[in-house]
Amino acid sequence: MKLQDLHVLMAVVQAGSMGKAALMLNTTQPNISRSIGELERAFGVRLLDRHQRGIEPTECGRALLDCGAAVFDELRQGVKSIEFLADPTAGEVRIGSTAFLAASFVCALIDRLSRRHPRIKFQLVTGYIEALHRDLSERKVDLLIVRSTGELADDRLRFEFLFEDRYVVVAGAKNRWVRRRKIQIPELADESWVLPPRESVIGSIVWEAFRAAGLDYPHATVVTDSPHMRVSLLTTGRFITIFPASALRFLARKSALRVLPVDLPKARRPNGIVTLKDRALSPVAQLTIDSARELAKPMAKPKSPGHVRN
Repeated sequence: MKLQDLHVLMAVVQAGSMGKAALMLNTTQPNISRSIGELERAFGVRLLDRHQRGIEPTECGRALLDCGAAVFDELRQGVKSIEFLADPTAGEVRIGSTAFLAASFVCALIDRLSRRHPRIKFQLVTGYIEALHRDLSERKVDLLIVRSTGELADDRLRFEFLFEDRYVVVAGAKNRWVRRRKIQIPELADESWVLPPRESVIGSIVWEAFRAAGLDYPHATVVTDSPHMRVSLLTTGRFITIFPASALRFLARKSALRVLPVDLPKARRPNGIVTLKDRALSPVAQLTIDSARELAKPMAKPKSPGHVRN
């Protein structure tokens, strides 16, 4: 089997047709067909199904594609390791994270690393946890820095605890509620909330807090995933929201924000690093993980045995 033929198979499945794959790879369709044919003869099985909507991999084809993704990823990691050996201060790392951790903890991590090693390049991918897990499994990122959702559904993934986060109600320094010493959830029911989507982790915390008080989910004046937009709206003094407390350590405009004295039930979540168990990390990725542990150490509490899953 030739690596080039495996690369062609991956391109055909990605493009959905041999013609489109030929354009992607700057070659001809007969060359594409030849490569697929050689693979199918080498394994003695059909790798692709052809139908009116295009081309899809067979079960055997999907198994080979998974293998191909791992092979090319290992090659990339090997190249990164060689580059690191040639120059330990250079390299590239791809980090996946949720929007708020990316805007706070991960930004602080990148700032720290880039000051120490200015030639390292960073790619940061943000999204919801399920999509990030897929990106990691498909080796599109090197590691994730995310909150734990409990037991990992994919047993190929490993979660390493960094720190536990509590969630707090936050307002701008000009907001009228900052002068209060104690606030009950029902008092905030009619306030102008700026919140992420209801299906987010913060949405679930809001729902639990209001349900415990016998109330429906509050009407959100603004719904947005953007941490920076939420901070900007808070500084007007008109809005309130819920943030991870750790974010207030790292946000650039934290001086304009105030934590309100509101008790949120069950509003704690562990954050950590997720990696693939069977994947060799590049030296730069390992350097990033070591730096994340160092940055998180002041925030970390004693870990329970369930926080690290191997």
